[in-house]
Amino acid sequence: MRRNVELLIPASSLEVLKTAVLFGADAVYIGGEAFGLRAKAKNFSMEEMREGIAFAHERGKKVYVTANILAHNEDLEGVRKYFSELKEIGPDALIISDPAVFTIAKEVVPKIDIHISTQANNTNYGTFLFWHKLGAKRVVTARELSLEEIREIRKQIPEDMEIETFIHGAMCISYSGRCLLSSFMAGRDANRGACTHPCRWKYAVVEESRPGEYMPVYENERGTYIFNSKDLCMIEHIPELMESGIDSFKVEGRMKNALYVATVARTYRMAIDDYLQSPELYKKHLPIYREEIAKCTYRQYTTGFFFGKPDENTQIYDSNTYIKGYTYLGIVGEEKNGKYRIEQRNKFSVGEEIEVMKPAGENLTVCVRSIEDEEGNMMESAPHPKQALYIDLGVSLEQYDILRRKEITEAD
Repeated sequence: MRRNVELLIPASSLEVLKTAVLFGADAVYIGGEAFGLRAKAKNFSMEEMREGIAFAHERGKKVYVTANILAHNEDLEGVRKYFSELKEIGPDALIISDPAVFTIAKEVVPKIDIHISTQANNTNYGTFLFWHKLGAKRVVTARELSLEEIREIRKQIPEDMEIETFIHGAMCISYSGRCLLSSFMAGRDANRGACTHPCRWKYAVVEESRPGEYMPVYENERGTYIFNSKDLCMIEHIPELMESGIDSFKVEGRMKNALYVATVARTYRMAIDDYLQSPELYKKHLPIYREEIAKCTYRQYTTGFFFGKPDENTQIYDSNTYIKGYTYLGIVGEEKNGKYRIEQRNKFSVGEEIEVMKPAGENLTVCVRSIEDEEGNMMESAPHPKQALYIDLGVSLEQYDILRRKEITEAD
């Protein structure tokens, strides 16, 4: 039996949370300023968290807070204090991996649901049953599971237990993200939120008796990136996901910007809704989903472990750079005298052709007619990051529309 599916989108900031909600998320997951696994993300202050949860709840959406570090002794009292503060804010769930943190949450915030993070290595139905008996509402599958394994878990667990699975985003080279490489290479613990992403670095071989003599391991003259996985993308496999027994489709990316979040959320929202309306409609629109999902930054796409163990084709050997089809320019703010406020994110100029992304799915190609600073001075371009500007694009805009520019490539 098909279950109601949630689209769960990451948010690195209050601005991105609002974008996720408006562009199609059913739920958003965020991190506070401590105890999550994205220490370098902007993360949320308590006040921002309160505002973000209120914004989501007003629109019938949910917000989950990550507290999924593998805690050390010195973390536990801080966790207890943190959960006491969250109790007043009222997120819909906490995402946890550590048994001690789980125990504290059950004591301090018993009315807030607990979801077990992928960091807990949840690879079998016995693990799901273990957490269910302790009171967890949901478990996030390990990324190493196939759809066949997930379907078997669904058969073996209670009907009221929820399964959450990553369906899009970066893939960690280490088991379910539990990486020791960052600690070893850089002294920064990935399991406590400080990963330096050494899986994306370039490596060479050193022979034991010839220290300092680096021998390249290469596919071509640029060297090789032996841990560098392609990004997960399941937009072409919504039918299989919808029939698998998964309750929540999760997108990775709590360090991504609003353009990425809007692009991914809107595309998966369209695909899921089309499939629910008619599998034939989904098939008809598949080229549109492919085109749209390729407009965000990514490292080439793979289906990960869903259809069997990955092979050599799921790695990128010649670079660690993203494919970037579009540049993020800003989010539309309030209107004033026929012009719209934006906080500029990348340079653009008067006369330039850009694109407006609408939450409902429409893309408008427009020309920048004028740019003014906050004092009303006319500008030829917007060169300063995060400068507040007022722009005229010749069309009516809505707050939270996103502005982007297509980048010219050799193929164009």
